This record gives sequence, C-alpha cells and structure tokens, in this order.
Amino acid sequence: MEDRIKQYAETLKNGISKINNCKSLSLIRYADDFVIIHEDINVILKSQEIITEWLNDIGLEFKPSKTKLTHTLNEYEGNTGFEFLGFHVQQHEVGNYRCANNTRGTPLGFKTIITPSKPKIKAHLAKIAEVIDTHKTAPQAALISKLNPIIRGWSNYYSTVVSKKTFSKCDNLTYDKLRAWARTRGKGSINKDKYWRTVSDRNWCFSTENGLELKSHAATPIKRHVKVKGHASPYNGDWVYWSKRRGEYPETPTRVSKLLKEQKGICSHCGLYFTSTDIVEVDHITPKSLGGKDEYKNLQLLHRHCHDTKTVSDGSLTKNYDDNPF
Repeated sequence: MEDRIKQYAETLKNGISKINNCKSLSLIRYADDFVIIHEDINVILKSQEIITEWLNDIGLEFKPSKTKLTHTLNEYEGNTGFEFLGFHVQQHEVGNYRCANNTRGTPLGFKTIITPSKPKIKAHLAKIAEVIDTHKTAPQAALISKLNPIIRGWSNYYSTVVSKKTFSKCDNLTYDKLRAWARTRGKGSINKDKYWRTVSDRNWCFSTENGLELKSHAATPIKRHVKVKGHASPYNGDWVYWSKRRGEYPETPTRVSKLLKEQKGICSHCGLYFTSTDIVEVDHITPKSLGGKDEYKNLQLLHRHCHDTKTVSDGSLTKNYDDNPF
C-alpha cells in the first residue's frame, strides 16, 4: 500500500521535485489503522481510490464507520480534526506569537493541539465506574489496589499530549463516584475521616490508615514526546542513546526508568547496554528470601537471561532447613 501511494505522489504535477512530492503526501500507519495527510482534497480522494483498489485485490474493504474525510483546521463535511490511536488531532487559529512556524520561520496562524479523544475518555471513566460499582462491599484497600493500575496506565499513555484539563476532569468525576460509594456504605454519610485523609499537600486524598492511597490522574507529569534523531537507528550500535530513550518512555515503569538512569543503560551482570528490544527485569541484589529488602539500594536491572543466571548462583533457590526446618 505504501509503495502505491509513493508512486502516485511522484506523479503529482505541482511544479516541485519528486522528493518534495513524496514528503507532501504523508501516510501514517499502525496495524490496520492509517491516516493520509495532504493539503489538497483531490489528492486525498485519489489516494483513497488507490487504497480501495489495493484492498479489493486482497479481499478487503474500508469500514464506513471508521473512514472519514476531514480538515484539521476548517470544518469539512461537519468534521474538524481527526482521531487516531485514541488521540484527537486538531489545529486552532491563534495569534502570531503563539502559532507554529513553517520550515522558513513564517508564522502559519494556527497551532496543532493533540488531546485524548472523547470516546476514550468516556470508556476510561466507564471502566472506573464499573470497578467502583463491583466493589461496593469490598475493603477500601481492595478498591484502591484495583483502580491504581487503571489510572496509572491510562494517564501514562496520554502524558505526552495536552492532557492536564482532561486529567483534572477525570479526577473530579472519580471523586464524585467515590463519594457515592462511601455514602452507600455509610447509609447516607460519606465518612470523610474514615476514607479521606490529608497526605502531604493533598487534601481529601482517598486513602487507608496504612498509607495506601488512590493515584490521581493529575499527578502524572506531562512530558512532550521527543522525536528520534534524524540518523539514529536501533541497528547502528548506539545503545547509549536508545537505553536513555527507553528510560524516558512514558509507559516504562517508574522503577525501571530510575534504575536505567542509575546504571546508565548498562546491565549490572554482563556489562552490556540494554537495547530497544531487550527484555529487562528488576532483580534484588540480596534475595528477599535471604533477608534482602525491597528498596532501591538493593535493586538492579538485568537482562532476563542474566537474571536467570544470577538467580541460580545467589542462593535464593536453596533453603537452609537446619535454620528453619518448617
């Protein structure tokens, strides 16, 4: 499909070179979802015909509900902007001091803003509501333990775009749902002192007496996505660069990210850099079965095969029955 689009782009008659023609027509694809971008609607329509023919050759066709022609700045057929992989992409008119510039530094008069799509927000809130409704009689700790991974994962996915207002809205609606949950259990009373506490600088933090607290969407920091350097490749041997990027990837667990930075992207066992495709695991330097604690100074990041080798020799697989026979 990409080859046919490129061949068509090279034939465009607009007074520019073939290379620039190819750059002006963008096809972004992920699995079976794709977006075609060009400033001329006629080019988009022709590209749609080409892809339709290509799909027919392999016995497939477009799904009407997922196919849409739209403009990112102006309204076209009732649509403005588009949604892709759970994100809504749209351009907005702004002043010259806030707008984007083209490659020559000329103000464009608009700014591209990417936000979480409304259907995904609705689905996320529905999932939270479902979990709360199914835990009406469960302990507060069980409810928090179930909600935290959902909130953390969803927030991390959208942490690279304009999401602060969305995160605050989700927190407010989650709070309303938790109030209803508490009121049901308290026969009309929300039992504030039982379910909500002040933790650090957070008032009305939904938490337990043991310190287990509900994660908030707004606590997730917004970090803009940094594009890969022009000539960087996972195959050029620059593992320092790729291990650093892996540590800054939003969906990398916090513990893994911190250990990657501390170890400067190097496996503590074999001394080799972690690549973008390696499977890494967190290891306890002193095994927990031998008294090691679950704290950062006792943790290290290893390749999975290095972890297996280290586990065989660290004594965690053998039990001293003389000291503790039961």
